[in-house]
Amino acid sequence: MIIFTSICANYGHKARLLAESVRRQIPDAVFYLCLVEREVPAVFREWGCFDHIVLAREIWGGNFDRFIFKHAIVEASTAVKGAFLRWLQLQHPEEDMFLYLDPDCFVYSDFPELREALRRKPAVLCPHLLHPGNIDMELSSTAHGVYNLGFLAVNNSEAARTFVQWWADRLYLFCYDDIQRGIFTDQKWMDLAPCFFDVEIFHHYGYDFAPWGLQGTRVERRDGNWLIQGMPLRFIHYSGFGRVARECMEKWMDESGKGFQTLYTEYERAHAEADRDHISRTPWSYAAYHSGEPVSDSVRQRYRQDWDLMFAVEDPFAQSNAWFERALGNAEKASRPTLINRVRWKAHRAKEVYRDEGGRGVLALVRKKLTGSRATE
Repeated sequence: MIIFTSICANYGHKARLLAESVRRQIPDAVFYLCLVEREVPAVFREWGCFDHIVLAREIWGGNFDRFIFKHAIVEASTAVKGAFLRWLQLQHPEEDMFLYLDPDCFVYSDFPELREALRRKPAVLCPHLLHPGNIDMELSSTAHGVYNLGFLAVNNSEAARTFVQWWADRLYLFCYDDIQRGIFTDQKWMDLAPCFFDVEIFHHYGYDFAPWGLQGTRVERRDGNWLIQGMPLRFIHYSGFGRVARECMEKWMDESGKGFQTLYTEYERAHAEADRDHISRTPWSYAAYHSGEPVSDSVRQRYRQDWDLMFAVEDPFAQSNAWFERALGNAEKASRPTLINRVRWKAHRAKEVYRDEGGRGVLALVRKKLTGSRATE
């Protein structure tokens, strides 16, 4: 089994706890850390808990700086997940179980049900909710995604590779926190997965259990083992750790779920210990230009909407906010060419994207995006 997580350096302490829990509970697993930074902090190797640390830029098929520039930090750590999963499948043709876990997950036991599911199906997803009743979370799921992408498992079948390629292509183009447009990073895309692919929807409370699932859920310790709704606890996703998680417990945890407080308190102590070197304060190396000037959110968001400018700039981090403001302003003021010339130019640009970015299925998506984005104007 190959298990990986994807982070920026400020989540190193969380990934460390996850990797250590995997090593204790699933000794046959190989753990990969995908790091969205320019370099690997020395302390990450000193910890010795990761089997492999790979910089996302090292496995990228094209211009990584051009790609990552358009993303904020949370978007960035999720946007690379599909490409990294595809890379792992290629690196390990002998392996038939690949699992992504968010860094704020913690493993409590092995995954026998998941191992069996991956023998039946090419991919496995976990819904945010397994029973009705929490209307707040039901509404949240409609906005943020039915399935939680803090967990995803696939095998190495042709069907699984097709599924991963589809997801990676969408994340290449649209992995933004933009709920108004129906996008929530990598997660919202998975609402479509059961329509297109033969995925298994896991109905096991012991997988990907999180504070949002506390309402009406029994959490207890019996004969030395933790159970969620009577099912063995496999891993908890401590999503919203801190204020948000505590609010969930206050709102939704009743007496039958009080055992979660014990588990949370134990994780809280381990979390503080793991961050005693203050790795959580590490600045993101892609948050600033080479000069040290922070990249403004406005520039990032406008840049990713201007495909002509995006693919005209080889190294966006070599510029500045003022440079982009001028370039973006000029582009907005420029007279628009005729539709036929725009189509010809952008079809040519799509071919360049395919060649430069190493895309496969991306080519058709980019061509459609570039030639069709203003067709109704």
